[in-house]
Amino acid sequence: MKIAIFHDHFAFIGGGEKLVLTLARHLGADVISTDVDRRLIELMGFNDVNVISLGSLCRTPPLRQIQSTIKFASCDFRGKYDFFIFSGNWAHHASNKHKPNLFYCHTPVRAFYDQREVMAATMNPVARIAFLGWTAAHSRLDLRSIGRIDRIACNSQNTARRIKKYLGRDATVIYPPVDTSKYRYICDDGFWLSVNRLYPEKRIEVQIEAFRQMPEEKLVIIGNCGVGDHSVEYAAGLKKDLPANVTMISDVAEDQLIDYCGRCRGLITTAADEDFGMTVIEAMAAGKPVIAVAEGGYLETVADSITGKFIECVPEAIVCSVKGAGTEWSWSRDECEQRSKLYDTSKFICACGEAITGLE
Repeated sequence: MKIAIFHDHFAFIGGGEKLVLTLARHLGADVISTDVDRRLIELMGFNDVNVISLGSLCRTPPLRQIQSTIKFASCDFRGKYDFFIFSGNWAHHASNKHKPNLFYCHTPVRAFYDQREVMAATMNPVARIAFLGWTAAHSRLDLRSIGRIDRIACNSQNTARRIKKYLGRDATVIYPPVDTSKYRYICDDGFWLSVNRLYPEKRIEVQIEAFRQMPEEKLVIIGNCGVGDHSVEYAAGLKKDLPANVTMISDVAEDQLIDYCGRCRGLITTAADEDFGMTVIEAMAAGKPVIAVAEGGYLETVADSITGKFIECVPEAIVCSVKGAGTEWSWSRDECEQRSKLYDTSKFICACGEAITGLE
């Protein structure tokens, strides 16, 4: 059976991109996408995956998102493949021509649903009117496209609840893949690690402010901002006033990221209602604890005071947890490594295979 996987774009390194490339490699599938930065695919270690580009997109939102929707809705690969998988916010618009299909939903488009009013509140009046008009119109297209999907899979129980609430569909939870065999404990080099896309909803400014209050501690932030979206201005603001003990780097190759995980003291993550959070699994696979906000997918993956520590999303909570690590709260390196194996790539591939077989 020949399979095609449609994915939004490869404009930065993220969990969704790794998931798609991992699935394509194991299924022998082609990936069809827009804005294909092959350098980033190489950095992620997936040169062997065949990626077909539908062309580049403009950088200006929401024109970028509209253009992406049109490209996927108008493309036609019928007759070339036997099965189709969609990944991302816009790729599923190809469902109008491509069946049988499976949609792996990382999350319903949050700007259309749970974060719409929050995002609108931060805009000036003119931008707010334009934003609300676009999201109202495009969300109707989104729901119509979802109606053409045969089956939905998603990355966590947290996301499944969102899908049921906003899309009115049931979803099968298939946890994202992490090749846990690649990760290992190397040492404790004395720095804390943060790995995220540089998006406002990741609340990285809270981490930076916490470490501003702890000049004796070190934080390494690894991440990229998006292209043509709300992250560009946010990322620029983060970089303007970094304290001396905080380092921010981007475009890190997979082997370098594995090395950082193996040498850090632990991972810190503050994303708002995170869909799943693959970086948590990567850190635990390296035997490292996780300081995470008590929200979203982290509640499914982190075992409090066994593989990490749950906190409120305020700088003071991070300060308290960092200073209390190993004394006021502790973790088990062995428990971290064992828990990560619950999300190993082998389980993901097996579950996806079963989902596809059920739709053939």
